[in-house]
Amino acid sequence: MPRLSFALLLAFAPLACAQAPADRPVRVVIAGLVHGHVSGFLHALQGRSEIELVGVYDPDPVLYNGYAREFHLAQGLFAADLPGLLDRVHPDAVAIFSATSDHAPIVETCAGRHVPVVMMEKPLAVSVRDARRIQRASQQSGAQIIVNYETSWYPSHAAIWRMIHEQNEAGPIRRMVAMDGHQGPKEIHVQPEFFAWLTNPARNGAGALFDFGCYGANLMTWLMDNHKPLSVQALTETIKPEIYNPVDDDATVLVQYPHAVGVIEASWNWPFDRKDLEVYGAHGYAIATHGDKLTVRMNDDKEPHAASLEPLPADAHDSISYLASVARGKFKPSGLSGLENNVIVTEILDAARESARTGRRIDLH
Repeated sequence: MPRLSFALLLAFAPLACAQAPADRPVRVVIAGLVHGHVSGFLHALQGRSEIELVGVYDPDPVLYNGYAREFHLAQGLFAADLPGLLDRVHPDAVAIFSATSDHAPIVETCAGRHVPVVMMEKPLAVSVRDARRIQRASQQSGAQIIVNYETSWYPSHAAIWRMIHEQNEAGPIRRMVAMDGHQGPKEIHVQPEFFAWLTNPARNGAGALFDFGCYGANLMTWLMDNHKPLSVQALTETIKPEIYNPVDDDATVLVQYPHAVGVIEASWNWPFDRKDLEVYGAHGYAIATHGDKLTVRMNDDKEPHAASLEPLPADAHDSISYLASVARGKFKPSGLSGLENNVIVTEILDAARESARTGRRIDLH
């Protein structure tokens, strides 16, 4: 895919806030260690010159010591007090790996100390109220907010965008189906601290509904140009109550647009890990499986065929590259990673939770 297409895809624009100098690494603080994805982030930092880890906050020193041994982190990096750490090291960016319920207060703390960029693991928030808190803190401080989804860095999704929005090959979108999840947090052996909050509805927002439903809501909002759906209907259940009570472990969400429908299938009961997306237009379809395979069929095609995928640009290839690029002022976060999209994602998830609770359709307009 041409680089210009991907720039349009993410709606890059000049950044008008404090920027990290290009002649030194971007100074980053990690806030929270209870989200298991922090392990992947620390692993990815090894050998990367564009980011320097200058501090790690978590209230649990035992948890930090475990990561310090695994990743050879200096004891001086650790702090049990986030405001004090930020005042001491003045980072260019903060990467949040907390429970989702802690996103809003951490963003507010960072905004109050003029941290220019804050990135968090998906989803944005456990409620619309918390999403608005984050939005307000960003507006008042100028802090740029990045919401990191693994699926943002899939070449297959960039190719779908080009087919739908640039080449208009498939015609107007009529149906989208997102299938995300795995066998379950316990089954894949997530860390105990991760499991504890994933199965706590106050800290996670729900169960599989928020953990994996956010992927489909994020991609559909993006493909629909950040237009909110007209309505949301959801069905959730707990297939394995002996493990996942009191949260859902399976969710199906129907999002209705004026001329299209989206089906979000989020589960901790898949027989294997999956992050798959199907998009059907008036004249063809595209089916992405994980990030590296895309099958398409258009009106003139007798059979479906594999589409060729171009690599993403180097400055937006993964979460670390993207974080460094935003901190250096190359562009502001938008598209899949942007705050506008993810406030709508929270509205969809919040409505889905209420629909599942009441059995009613929830109108968003």
